[in-house]
Amino acid sequence: MSAAPPDMPPANAMDLHDRAALLASGERSSEDLTRDALAAADRLNPALNAFIEIHHDAAIDQARASDQRRSNGRSLGPLDGLPIALKDNICLAHGRTTCASRFLESYRSPYTATAAQRLIDAGIVVVGKTNMDEFAMGSSTENSAFGPTRNPHDPSRVPGGSSGGSAAAVGANIVAAALGSDTGGSIRQPAAFCGCVGLKPTYGRVSRWGLVAYASSLDQIGPITRSLRDAALLLSVIAGHDPLDSTSAPASVAPPCPSHAPSAPSTSRPEPPTIGLPRAIRNSTGNHPAVNAALESAAHAFESAGARIVEIDLPDGRDAIAAYYIIACAEASSNLARFDGVRYGRRADIGPSADLEALYRRSRTEGFGPEVQRRIMLGTHVLSAGYADRYYHTAQRAREFIRRAFQAALHTCNAILMPATPGPAFRLAEKTTDPLALYLEDVYTVSVNLAGLPAVSVPVASAQIDGKSLPIGMQLVGRPFDEHDLLALASTVMLRTR
Repeated sequence: MSAAPPDMPPANAMDLHDRAALLASGERSSEDLTRDALAAADRLNPALNAFIEIHHDAAIDQARASDQRRSNGRSLGPLDGLPIALKDNICLAHGRTTCASRFLESYRSPYTATAAQRLIDAGIVVVGKTNMDEFAMGSSTENSAFGPTRNPHDPSRVPGGSSGGSAAAVGANIVAAALGSDTGGSIRQPAAFCGCVGLKPTYGRVSRWGLVAYASSLDQIGPITRSLRDAALLLSVIAGHDPLDSTSAPASVAPPCPSHAPSAPSTSRPEPPTIGLPRAIRNSTGNHPAVNAALESAAHAFESAGARIVEIDLPDGRDAIAAYYIIACAEASSNLARFDGVRYGRRADIGPSADLEALYRRSRTEGFGPEVQRRIMLGTHVLSAGYADRYYHTAQRAREFIRRAFQAALHTCNAILMPATPGPAFRLAEKTTDPLALYLEDVYTVSVNLAGLPAVSVPVASAQIDGKSLPIGMQLVGRPFDEHDLLALASTVMLRTR
């Protein structure tokens, strides 16, 4: 496929707030909006493969229930009746939760994840589950057992990963928003590739209960949206303490910003704001020229708005990559040990005479794709006797060094500006034979997860490549649990560079 359908993606698509206004005015019903989303999914999914499963009947039932509430004057709030999508590693009590893996291709969760349930309780309509890299392991959504997802701006290119299906669905305007998960950049990188806003909250801000675990100390659920105000609105609903998740923080949740314009600064934030720009990243030869140009444009936008830009030093991103893939794979090897062909998921047919070890081996060989197997083996190796101190414990020390470096930088800066990715979306199959090249796509994102900080990717520019306009995203990294001010700062650069 070399060309996108002519109606994909629209440049001026409505966000959640715009659609909520249509519902409030009575101009459209939830059933109207939901049928539009389902029709768009049916029309565009053959080209994009953004959805693993589309919930036609359940979505219409949810929409009709919303319309009934509204007609009775019992609307649940601004999200009531609005259609969105969920990444397929977020459990939902109806439909399948596959994690894009053959191991779970028929699995039906008996419960709904806390983040998803909070949205459903607010009246959200779930139109379907989106494609992803298997068990969230990848940066291109090419590792899905159900085929790769394609970028809505150029279907010959990847949408990013692992939340590529969610980003593609939003970028193509099938839905105005979707939930993804971010372990090392899996919300921010696909959002940048697809021209969306992608928010990775502070670790512990959003409950992980019901999120199928990849790396438990790094995973975090967050929104992919068409606007910053939508990201703030969704965060205000899904955030907050959850007693079902021992890593969920009891921190208070600020109300959403009312518009794209920056909200009034908090009393703890000095004026003018100071934005840190990592010295080694500026004009890096490892970046595409369009990324370096967009970074300078974003810095200039902040300066024009009265902010002060200061150069800072952070640990080399390649060191963060090494630490991240050791820690993440170690945790993955532990988390995925539960998939054994006995309790749930795929069970190999090995006959009555085979032993338990043979069942484990065959079930995992048949159920897991090559990238998942690679990361399990790497994680098992770095945790094995004689290697744990050399690799895993060293990586944990590196993680602490990275965390302290960000902490020191954010002591003097309100936020840190850096690219979300070193370049625009790359071609399908361009990096599949070189895993290290693919891992380096995360060079600007993994350190944020290691430090547990919030970050948002915003579309600020585009690159003209092969006759296509490919989005370029910039990333702002903020202080822990300071998403409100972070989104307000991000609105400055998003408004002034577009």
